[in-house]
Amino acid sequence: MIDALGRVRDHFHQAGYTVAGVRELLGPVAGGALARDEIVPALRATRGGSPLEAITRLFWLQVGIPEAGPLTDDLVAAGLAERSAGEVRATVHVEPLESVGGDPGIGYVVSDLKVRPGGEAPLRLDHVVGAGGASANLAQLVVHRPVENALDLGTGSGVQALHLADRARKISATDVNPRALALAQMSFALSGLRDVELLKGSLLDPVRDRTFDLIVSNPPFVISPDGRFSYRESGLPGDEVCRRLVTEAPSYLVDGGWCHLLANWLHIGGRSWEERVGGWFTAGGCDAWVVQRDVQDPAEYAELWLRDSCETGTAEYRRRYDAWLDHFERENVTGIGFGWISLRKGGTTVRVEELRQGVEQPVGAYVEKIFDGMAGGERFSTGALRTAAGVVQEQIGPPGAEDPERIVLRQTRGLRRAAGVGTVEAALAGVCDGTLPMEPLLEAIAELMGLPADDVRAHAQAVLPELIADGFFEIAGR
Repeated sequence: MIDALGRVRDHFHQAGYTVAGVRELLGPVAGGALARDEIVPALRATRGGSPLEAITRLFWLQVGIPEAGPLTDDLVAAGLAERSAGEVRATVHVEPLESVGGDPGIGYVVSDLKVRPGGEAPLRLDHVVGAGGASANLAQLVVHRPVENALDLGTGSGVQALHLADRARKISATDVNPRALALAQMSFALSGLRDVELLKGSLLDPVRDRTFDLIVSNPPFVISPDGRFSYRESGLPGDEVCRRLVTEAPSYLVDGGWCHLLANWLHIGGRSWEERVGGWFTAGGCDAWVVQRDVQDPAEYAELWLRDSCETGTAEYRRRYDAWLDHFERENVTGIGFGWISLRKGGTTVRVEELRQGVEQPVGAYVEKIFDGMAGGERFSTGALRTAAGVVQEQIGPPGAEDPERIVLRQTRGLRRAAGVGTVEAALAGVCDGTLPMEPLLEAIAELMGLPADDVRAHAQAVLPELIADGFFEIAGR
């Protein structure tokens, strides 16, 4: 089978079976319809009979194709397709994967066939999903530095391990689902990725007493009343799987090591979600950054995951919907947050925040600078600062007014935060280039504004730590 997978890889390369190749083949209309699980426009766009069209029809549209000599022979020999009623049909879904930087050729992901609304077969309980929006979000979050060894916890079809192949010398991948491990092995072989260590077991159990430079996880974080599907639900109550991962992960990291994961967390009536989730990090040992990107109410959440399992419109839909709402009502759940958690071993700073705006991707390209800023804000006293690249100033007020009502510093890069500031901070943003310490700058600003130097100094020391932590200023020399 390994030899056949290698030959299939050659066929894919020759056909131009990449994300960009499929996108160009389908065009915006058929591609957009396929994203909505409508295949008719894509069927019309792939009628020409070229190898790329045949591969796309087979694995994306999941329709039979005629025998095509060596291509279909090798697909069958590799276990990716089978002969049925005079045609060749896919047994699994195979999709190309591109890097977060747009490299089109980092590998291929083998997962279970897609189950579309109205399909004849229900979603199997051990279903293995392929690449998607969540896995792409995680890949964009992961720190870019090269590492000696990395762990892909809950690998599924192997997406994150493939993303790590260019920066980790050794990769271990775990999953509780044997079918996931089997398909991940096919993903790695088809992508030419060798020597990934595959381990069966729940969460961190398979790697007890080991440490890693980098841990990534797209865990089964979905909060449900029954825990039916292993690819999305852990069987643990509420958001316990995410809490357990972030409390246990520090013990599996080397000093300076990183952990990144996606997560869901509950909003409980009468409690601050920031305090509740922030309480997961009381043991210390790591700098922690928790970012909430979205919040759904209980009904929205139930609908999302019932659509995900293609149960909308089925006989069981209303009963399962009702069970989900009963579950959330018993637990006094008012909402469910979705976001990411990053840890860096060796600190104690914890930041929990909400970022709904679009951010510059990939975050992993500058996540180290974010962590340095978080810790630097707490330690800053009077050293030299520089204004971060991409910070602009906006002045807001009535047209023609001599003085603005409000001054805003805004980041045009990175996390694209905005902060209302006073005249002292605005003046500092205009002159901080990392060459002078704060003291002479503050004295000059006080003299220009006609303010007591002690007042300006006290104000700066009160507000600058937060602006450093938010990334508007950077400590020179870091």
